[in-house]
Amino acid sequence: MNKSELPAVQFIDVSRYFGEVKAVDHLDLDIRDGEFFTMLGPSGSGKTTCLRLIGGFERLTTGKLLLHGKDVTNLPPYERDVNTVFQDYALFPHMSVVENIEYGLMIQKVSKAQRRQRAEEMLDLVRMSGMGSRKPSQLSGGQRQRVALARALIKNPHVLLLDEPLGALDLKLRQQMQIELKALQKRVGITFIFVTHDQEEALTMSDRVAVFNLGKIEQIGNPEEIYEHPATPFVAGFVGVSNLVKGEAARLITGSTDTFSIRPEKIRRLEPGAQPGEDEFGADGAVRDVIYLGLYTRYLVELDSGGDLVVVEQNTSTTSANVLDARGKRVCLVWKCAHIRSLGADKG
Repeated sequence: MNKSELPAVQFIDVSRYFGEVKAVDHLDLDIRDGEFFTMLGPSGSGKTTCLRLIGGFERLTTGKLLLHGKDVTNLPPYERDVNTVFQDYALFPHMSVVENIEYGLMIQKVSKAQRRQRAEEMLDLVRMSGMGSRKPSQLSGGQRQRVALARALIKNPHVLLLDEPLGALDLKLRQQMQIELKALQKRVGITFIFVTHDQEEALTMSDRVAVFNLGKIEQIGNPEEIYEHPATPFVAGFVGVSNLVKGEAARLITGSTDTFSIRPEKIRRLEPGAQPGEDEFGADGAVRDVIYLGLYTRYLVELDSGGDLVVVEQNTSTTSANVLDARGKRVCLVWKCAHIRSLGADKG
């Protein structure tokens, strides 16, 4: 088996405990060579600990960690073929951009001419040609992030670890950098392992996403699978917005008390008395609240059968005055049977 056919990273029954806290709990995971893999989850779910285990910044409590088939469980960070981009970028303020990028090669005693050539290549790769003489303080947040990426990539690691590198950027720049980062990964062709708590980032950039919760993985899949087919109530609630309907309210809609999820954008508001089609479910209720958000409006509908459903509609032909008039009005909600995801019997 050649290197590209081996997983870039393998967790084999890996645990990391801090006293009684199980930060990572008996984890088995293969990350494919050359993919953009995202570890998604709330604070304390274990995603950052996993990243630090790969980088060698944390020691395993149990299990084995392999990089391209090589057991690196007990190797220090500098002996692993990985590099890391941190949220704060960790640039040296007294060095120029090109000196920051060259730093890793300088430590390896690469000649000045060779490392300068490689640094210029990296500046071109991250679209910052001609800016090598600037200091980090003269750069924007997005430019500093590019420098951090160039510094990490100059040593040609087989795996790049990214610890919430977009977290310090404003919304528009963060959205722009999501696209650029994915494009960069395609150009260099190496494995990117990205840690975030932002669901939009995970869905935008990833080939596959692992959703973490309490030191374990709840679900792994491509963005469409994670969003459209959540495997557990936690995934349904954490990735995007999802309505969870259970118990008697679920029975009155589907005929079963099993919990199901339905995404807000899949639901249509119809006039009272409307009937769902043969391939649809429906529920009657009243609009309890309306939140106008410019691009779309969020309706909170209190169901006659009990509980609430959130409905999202794009504002293609309405104004804020129109949508706010819906508050208190009766509606029939309808959605395709195929759009629900059964999550089994309620265990609460």
